[in-house]
Amino acid sequence: MKITLLLHNAYGIGGTVRTTWNLAAALADHHDVEIVSMLRHRARPRFEVDPRVRLVPLVDLREGSPDMADPRLREPAVVFPAAEKRYRQYSRLTDLRAEEHLRRCAADVIIGTRPGINVYLARFGPRRALRIAQEHLTHDAHGKRLRGELARRYAELDAVVTTTEADAAVYRARMPLPGVRVLAVPNIVPEPPIPPSDGTATVIAAAGRLVRGKRFDLLIDAFAQVSAKYPEWTLRIYGAGPERERLKELIGERGLEGQARLMGARSPIEAEFAQASIVASASSAESFGMTLAEAMRCGVPVVSTDCPLGPAEIITPGVDGVLVPVGDGGALADALLELVSDATARRHMGQAALVSARRFDPGPIVERYEHLFAELAGDRHVRGWRRHSARWRRRLRRVLPR
Repeated sequence: MKITLLLHNAYGIGGTVRTTWNLAAALADHHDVEIVSMLRHRARPRFEVDPRVRLVPLVDLREGSPDMADPRLREPAVVFPAAEKRYRQYSRLTDLRAEEHLRRCAADVIIGTRPGINVYLARFGPRRALRIAQEHLTHDAHGKRLRGELARRYAELDAVVTTTEADAAVYRARMPLPGVRVLAVPNIVPEPPIPPSDGTATVIAAAGRLVRGKRFDLLIDAFAQVSAKYPEWTLRIYGAGPERERLKELIGERGLEGQARLMGARSPIEAEFAQASIVASASSAESFGMTLAEAMRCGVPVVSTDCPLGPAEIITPGVDGVLVPVGDGGALADALLELVSDATARRHMGQAALVSARRFDPGPIVERYEHLFAELAGDRHVRGWRRHSARWRRRLRRVLPR
């Protein structure tokens, strides 16, 4: 089977990029797989590339590339949704390259990985292929205008796959899509090729893009309470982003220089997590919580806010981690202090995390995708009838009196 995955920028860094490479490598065990990257900004991807997976960039943004001289690169995108957060990174050239590639795509299955790209897939993807939209953001993370466009476009696809059961339920309730399968499949998080943490390091780690929604400010305030009682412990925050300077100032204001450090981006992150004894997340929202699963893969217990929608489906409270209310810095500090003060609890939770994280193994998740492909191919005509019936019912409602 030929499978194509559509990605915003396969040369960048981030949760969706990492999980797409993981899925592509796992699928390549039995299928012919390619990743199509809408954009390219550097010579080589930041993540390790499986040689069995072809990488096809569409628009080259590197200095001196022919695409940089193409006037269509400076024209606004027409097809890519203007309400999508990445809209300003897209152009008329991206629209045209995506259309050209998709119209001649010979894949049996095509999977998009963000809303705007899923619109490309719905508009230009060949009808003979199974067309699947992955959602790495939650339904409620999209604005009302974008949700309206997605409802129209997703109705033309075969399936919508979210990363959590909770988000799949929201899509089913708020975005009815007759004839379209809506289901959850978690991200693949492979076992890292390093020894797990032994829980003895006096280090709390955190990772993610340095943006307001990740609430690293709340984590720094909570760590200040930990540091006051256990000054030998340190906080390491991995990531880059626009909040770096503000967080650096906050560390200085709390008198935590030398104890709380902004470490910059790291890829892969597992080697850093394995050197910690606790991983913390203070996010206001997560579509999945990739860093939580990566930490558990390293045998590290996680303290996380119980934010919508991912952490509650990853962490079993009191077994392999701790969940605290969103925005509650006091509860976050208390949970950290409890694990900092109890090495035995850290060790037991870390061992449980290693066992629990096996559900993110590549094999079972690939099987779920293969089962989905078979189901979609088998009931294509039935789903098509449901889609057309729903379309005619909507038309009739508009023209017939109540």
